[in-house]
Amino acid sequence: MVLNFILLQAAQGTAGGGAAGWESFLMIIALIAIFYFFMIRPQSKKQKEIKKFREGLSVGDKVITAGGIYGKIRDIKETSFLLEISDNVKIRIDKNSVYPSAEDANASAAATADKK
Repeated sequence: MVLNFILLQAAQGTAGGGAAGWESFLMIIALIAIFYFFMIRPQSKKQKEIKKFREGLSVGDKVITAGGIYGKIRDIKETSFLLEISDNVKIRIDKNSVYPSAEDANASAAATADKK
């Protein structure tokens, strides 16, 4: 019953002319483009910047963990860092849970703004 209803509506749409089909197709293409340029592309760009930051870290850099712990990198392994959070207090954390410290983030934002 539902299939008959759908087929009848499709037949009525094509009987009136083929312009409505093209308009729908172009609208779908436009929506896909909008999603790409406003959601997908900026997110992938941000992920590339974070990956580049993590690859450029070295011993002595100040960072913030995803949990909000501030510290200084003391040792770098393949998938983790040894982070000193206080005198003689060190923890091992995963590389994917590290972000630039607030001071470094503000400095890099200012440098980027000066370039523009």
